Amino acid sequence: MNVEKKDVSYLRKGEGKDLVFLHGYLSSKEAFLPLAEYFSRFYRVTALDFCGFGASAPLPYAFSVADYAEWTKRAFRLLEIERPLCIAHSFGCRVAVKMQSQSEETVFEKLILTGPAGIRTKKPLSYYIKVKAYRAVKKIAPAFAEKHFGSAEYRTLPPVMKESYKKIVGEDLREDIKRVTCRTLVAEGTEDTVTTAAEAEEYASLLPFGRLIYIRGGHFAFATAATEFALAAEEFFYHG
Repeated sequence: MNVEKKDVSYLRKGEGKDLVFLHGYLSSKEAFLPLAEYFSRFYRVTALDFCGFGASAPLPYAFSVADYAEWTKRAFRLLEIERPLCIAHSFGCRVAVKMQSQSEETVFEKLILTGPAGIRTKKPLSYYIKVKAYRAVKKIAPAFAEKHFGSAEYRTLPPVMKESYKKIVGEDLREDIKRVTCRTLVAEGTEDTVTTAAEAEEYASLLPFGRLIYIRGGHFAFATAATEFALAAEEFFYHG
């Protein structure tokens, strides 16, 4: 995998200890602008766009979570980021967890996971019926299947990202979560229906040094309750 600095779109502000932000799926670095502005008073803040998102380079092939982790590690080296503090959201949590689980060294000094994705939950029977229907229809009418099956999020993606999306959501990260050895705070929105409280609780229980708090709001509670989130993050970074 070849990653050059021109392939990585990022914003940077402030000086001192590194703090990085890793965004969610179909999001971008701009989701963190208010938090980046706040924390730039204390840290050298870097928010980057993952490959295939925002203004970073498009995917060269269908990335798995491990590919995103490797790409991000290389981006860190290019941007001279070493052992940072990190705030990751949703899909960004998958990447952060995989980065740490793949490395024998400590990648992050401390880690905040908000609305964390990566735990596969049991699906209702209707889900499996729909999957079987999709596969049957795809054999005879692939264009119709792509247009009418799958989530709205999935249907908006170009072909290479659809293949990547399937790899990402198909992987369960429970064993990877167990290998995250840095102190980790799980911050879950009280009204989050994308990643549920049950998933957040399991995340925190699997982490060797994890704990769970709740922030008012939904899946983007870090943005809608930015002050509450920032104060909790600040306390965690300072005292853990």
